[in-house]
Amino acid sequence: MRPFLLKILLSSLVTVFFLIHSALAADTLKIGFAGPLTGDQASLGDMLRNGGTIAVEEWNERGGVLGKKIEAAWGDDQHDPKQAVAIANKFINEGVVGVIGHLNSSCSIPASTIYAKVPIPQITPSSTNPQYTEQELRNVFRVCGRDDQQGAVAADFIVNTLKKTKVAVFHDKTTYGQGLADETVKRLKELGVEPVFYTGIVQGDKDYTVILTAAKQKNPEVLYFGGIYPEAILLAKQSKDIGLNIILMGGEGLHVQEFIDGAGPAAEGTYFSSNPDPERIPEAQPFIKKFREKFPQTREIGVYTVHSYVATNILLEAIQATQSTEGQKLIDYLHKAQFNTALGPIRFDEKGDVLAPPYVFWQVQNGKFVQVQELKKP
Repeated sequence: MRPFLLKILLSSLVTVFFLIHSALAADTLKIGFAGPLTGDQASLGDMLRNGGTIAVEEWNERGGVLGKKIEAAWGDDQHDPKQAVAIANKFINEGVVGVIGHLNSSCSIPASTIYAKVPIPQITPSSTNPQYTEQELRNVFRVCGRDDQQGAVAADFIVNTLKKTKVAVFHDKTTYGQGLADETVKRLKELGVEPVFYTGIVQGDKDYTVILTAAKQKNPEVLYFGGIYPEAILLAKQSKDIGLNIILMGGEGLHVQEFIDGAGPAAEGTYFSSNPDPERIPEAQPFIKKFREKFPQTREIGVYTVHSYVATNILLEAIQATQSTEGQKLIDYLHKAQFNTALGPIRFDEKGDVLAPPYVFWQVQNGKFVQVQELKKP
């Protein structure tokens, strides 16, 4: 084939490709999902993926929204703030109409400023650090509670339910972990309890025996950890190894089957604040049925799975109600509407926080997560 004919053919093929791509793009509506899809926190990313996937599939089975099929764009930030910003810019360039995520507060906060410039709505299922909604950005929302709420109920549980006053507090130096630990300490002090030990650990380290041994000298009754399950596994096992017989406590970052699997017998008795058991929420039953049909091998629904499903549905309901994908219209609607969800009714305040975030306490009993006490809403 002559060179100039080859060039014409290649040019024609490229043109056809872009026309087909544009036609397909016009028939789809893209939503971004961002979280740690690989790496040491991939179990949390699976919850984001599973909940979002079910919501998208349900909407597509009903014909999509605005006459378009919904396409999920997945962003693996590996709980790295820099990677989160890169994904945020990638999502903007791809033309997503909204974002579900990020999972970690340390990622949601820097990414939020990117989404705010467009603007497009960002709804996180799990980022609890107060700073996320204290930036005066109207495009940010969360379907979970805040660390200042969760830290308060944790301290109340330690003092008023467990009747303990000698508390060591560790955190993993992340936005989520340190924020939760600080809020717990703040409330402990309001209750007249000064922690006997307070420190940060390095996320990803494999040996915490030196710092645990230092804490042991203070004879703590409770070790409260602000952080995620990989480090909690080591803290639980290594505490037992050095004879530090304490009650381990934490937040919803421990509410992952891998914590029980990894810590084994050392996980027994661990308490943590988390979201209510979806099995006890009537509105969640259709979702639970669908989840078990689609993921029959998954033992636990997951602490963030229903929240990811709810966040996705809220965004799509806003698009349907406004008949628009214009960011500002969606943001305005999200601030004023009430949504009937698998978690029950949800409304957002002017900051983007849910008006009534419930927290319950769980404990590991006989190798299983058991909801043991529901606390009053803070």
